[in-house]
Amino acid sequence: MARRIAIVGAGAVGGYAGAHMVQAGEDVTFIDPWPEHVEHMRKHGLRVTHAMDVAEFSVSVRALHVTDAQRLAKEKPVDIAFVCMKSYDTAWATMLIQQYLAPDGYVVSLQNCMNEETIAGIVGWGKTLGCIASSITVNLPEPGHIHRGAGKGGAAHTVFRAGEVHGRITPRAEEVCCLVGYSDSAKVTENLWGERWSKLVANVIGNGLSACTGLPGAEILQSDPLRRFSTRLGSEAIRVGQAHGYQLEEILHLPPETIARAGEGDEEAMRICDEQRFKDSKRTSSQQRPSMGQDMQKGRRTEIEFLNGFVVREGEKLGIACTANAVLTDIVKRVERGELSPDPRHITELRMN
Repeated sequence: MARRIAIVGAGAVGGYAGAHMVQAGEDVTFIDPWPEHVEHMRKHGLRVTHAMDVAEFSVSVRALHVTDAQRLAKEKPVDIAFVCMKSYDTAWATMLIQQYLAPDGYVVSLQNCMNEETIAGIVGWGKTLGCIASSITVNLPEPGHIHRGAGKGGAAHTVFRAGEVHGRITPRAEEVCCLVGYSDSAKVTENLWGERWSKLVANVIGNGLSACTGLPGAEILQSDPLRRFSTRLGSEAIRVGQAHGYQLEEILHLPPETIARAGEGDEEAMRICDEQRFKDSKRTSSQQRPSMGQDMQKGRRTEIEFLNGFVVREGEKLGIACTANAVLTDIVKRVERGELSPDPRHITELRMN
């Protein structure tokens, strides 16, 4: 009997992964808080496009507004719930779907940041799994339309990494890997926390800078001071992760220690980082913005406090100063509140020791 799947948050990542699941014949229900998006999906389905080398497709989907979720009470329970909301919406989204879970059902955090603890606080650690979407570059440009600003990772880059919080390989983790693997390359990881922190570092490097400068990733990369600052952000985050004892994975196709040293001024490490980042940029649309840059454009709340701000707070616990991340967090929050307008000069004119 087919497993019942719920995607709570049919935005860029949830919509992308879920559409491929539907295309593969899985029983998927999308639940989302954006009325226009839900109505468009109900009438026209979900359309998926790519910037490079992949044909577009559309699928008919079942979509519920959050106010319609109570319909699930009259149906077979949900076996697997993917929470794909912004970090600040994790708790209520998990509370929403918890009551409709099957006795052996579980929740998968398919999100940025580190939200497994929040989910486990609601459904329990035994019902909590994680899944990282690495370098997926997706966005939701309009209702009912998911766009990926690149091609697929395939053999060149494993996009999805699914795992149990305790690190053991289980049938559940393999099941999640299979489901997200309809979208792109996927693996089961025994190192969920190391993968999580490594993805956090990648987000720390680019997201907040796009939000506060108003620039897409490619333009940030072309600016020497912005690129150097982004590396310093990543370096601080790596040192915090190492101090926590996480086994960090490759970040942006680079060894973590190389990025850390580059951010600390090692010229050879800086050269290696720059070379790899420019190489990778050729595989992505020049106009692709990280998720936080997209949020700022749309006037939405950002996840800065769950990314760079989180690094600062974790660093404080360990006695590690994360000055660049603290400064960026403050600037992004001021832009978000309308006190500043997005501008590269917020970073290029900084004077930092």
